[in-house]
Order: sequence, then structure tokens, then C-alpha cells
Amino acid sequence: MKIIKSLSLTLFFLGVALTVLSYLSKKNIALTDNWREEQTVANNTIKPAEEQSVYGFSKKDYLIYEGVIAPNSFLSEILLKHHVSYPEIDKLVKKSKDVFDVRRLASGKNYAVICRKDSSEKAEYFIYEPTPTQYVVFPIADSLPVYRKEKEITVKERFVEGKITSSLYESLQKQKVSTALAVKLSEIYAWTIDFYRIQKGDRFKIVYEDLYADNKYIGTGQIKAAVFYHNNEAIEAYHFKKENIDDYFDENGKSLRKAFLKAPLKFSRISSRYSLRRYHPVQKRFKAHYGTDYAAPKGTPIMAVGDGKVIESRYSKFNGNYVKIRHNSTYTTQYLHMSKRAVKVGQ
Repeated sequence: MKIIKSLSLTLFFLGVALTVLSYLSKKNIALTDNWREEQTVANNTIKPAEEQSVYGFSKKDYLIYEGVIAPNSFLSEILLKHHVSYPEIDKLVKKSKDVFDVRRLASGKNYAVICRKDSSEKAEYFIYEPTPTQYVVFPIADSLPVYRKEKEITVKERFVEGKITSSLYESLQKQKVSTALAVKLSEIYAWTIDFYRIQKGDRFKIVYEDLYADNKYIGTGQIKAAVFYHNNEAIEAYHFKKENIDDYFDENGKSLRKAFLKAPLKFSRISSRYSLRRYHPVQKRFKAHYGTDYAAPKGTPIMAVGDGKVIESRYSKFNGNYVKIRHNSTYTTQYLHMSKRAVKVGQ
């Protein structure tokens, strides 16, 4: 049984490693100082094509009026301008409530009115975008149902590299790419790199996806591969997805996940480090500080650095709201001075 399990594990890592090598070969990537990804330049804009239709409605067959929902505006204000009567609007509101409640029209969202191309120019459809990737079609006619539809998403593979001068966030800003990459990268390397302790001169290279709908940038997709140079070490990461496996692995097919996270918060700052002799701001004397203090906005989620069982969850005079977790027979961690607690003893 042990031999079969060992063989199965070996075959799995071999499969991941072969996938990594296949990806590198396909993209012609060498994870060295000369690493490049087909010289694709990171850019959050696409030159729009000449559109012949809007939401699937041809401009040859309809008059199409596009706009943005104004603050404190209502559906009736929009449709009355396009010759839709109050009784028709009332019927439309009632038949749409199970699909989309028109009282939830939000200012700043895109909409379109599809009108007849005749002398009446009466609206036949109202279309509203609750999200950049989805829209709701409201047919004015009684016989047609209201329905939602997903936009076609275009994926563009990008490459970006940079050097840390102050923080990863600012380094990505200088490259004019989405700073959401900083969060994604910190999650990938959460078990291997402490991003609170990255140094000036550390470097990164990332192959990632940009997402577009209607030729407009809507966000960052998957990070496909990355390398982060920290403490004179190149730490590589490759995305691998197959059946129930969806994770990141190094160049040898080993998971980047370890027993413990490097930090319990995403992107804040260290206000006080571990020290055997620190001046206590309240007690006004030097004493050991057996922990690391992270400063973050109130409400920032705090994560356990590893699996375990809650053995304490309460308030005390010096610790404030705190939680204590036993991970195994050797390791226990504590989380102090929290605005509130979300776990109970025994969880």
C-alpha cells in the first residue's frame, strides 16, 4: 500500500513537472535573468474595432442609444423619452422582478435603448449592465421574457518585470499594470516569501492574463507563471490545473504551499518587530517583544498562518481581543489586539 501511494505521488509530481516544461517550451521562456514572454508589452488598452452591433443588435436594423445611469434616476425617466408609456413600463417592471429588480439600477452603470428604425423611433428593448461581464435584456413587448446574458471575454497574455524600490505595489504602478497583481502574487508566494520583508533590489517577472469585454479592459485574470528574486534566490511559480488540482508549483513540480504562511495579513506594514529588547510604549520600559505587530485598517481580515484548533478566544487587559491556535504538538500561534474575534474555542 505504501509503495502504491509513493508511486502515485511520484507520478503526480512528474506530471506537474512535465506540464511546467511543456509550458516553458511552448512560450519559449527561460527562467533566467534573460527571461521574456514573446516580448508582449503590458498595456491596459485595446484599440476598439468598428462596431456594427451593440449587445447583438445590429445598427443597420435599430436605432441604438447608449448612456450611463445618472444618480437618482429611474427606469421610467429613460424609457419615457423613447415613447414607452407608463402602463408598458409598469408591466416591464413586474415581469422583470425575478430576473433583475429595476430599483437596483446603479449610477455609473452602462445602459442602452434599442429603438425601431422608423418614424416612431419607439424603444423595443432596454439593456442594463450590472457588471462589466454581464447584461440584462428587457424586451418592451409583453410576449418576450427578460433575460441575462454573459459577454464574451477575451484573454490577452502579458509579461511584466520590475525591480523593488519601495514596495511591490508601487513597482507595479510604475509599470502601469493593475496593482491587483500584487495581491495575486502575494497569495501565490504566501508560504515562501514574507512580503513585509522584501528588500530594495528584489526583482520579479510575471506572465499573466488581462481580461477584456467589448474591447475594454475589465481586470486581471490568472497568473500563469512568475519568478521572484529574493535574498539572492530565484523562486519560481507555475500554475497547474487538472481535474481537482488547481495550484502553483515550482520548477521541480513541488507545491509552493508549506505548513505555515509567512504573514497573517495581506499588505499592511510592520509597526513593531520581534525583539529581545524593545521599549514598551505603555509600560515605559525595555522588555522582550516575542511577536510581530502589523498595522492595518480596522476590519482587515486576519488569517491563521496554518491549520489548527482554537484553544483560546477572549478579551484580556493587555492582549485586547485575542485568539490562540494550536497547530500541532510543537507549534502554537497567538493573534492579539484585534478589533473583534470571528472564531470560538474548539473550532
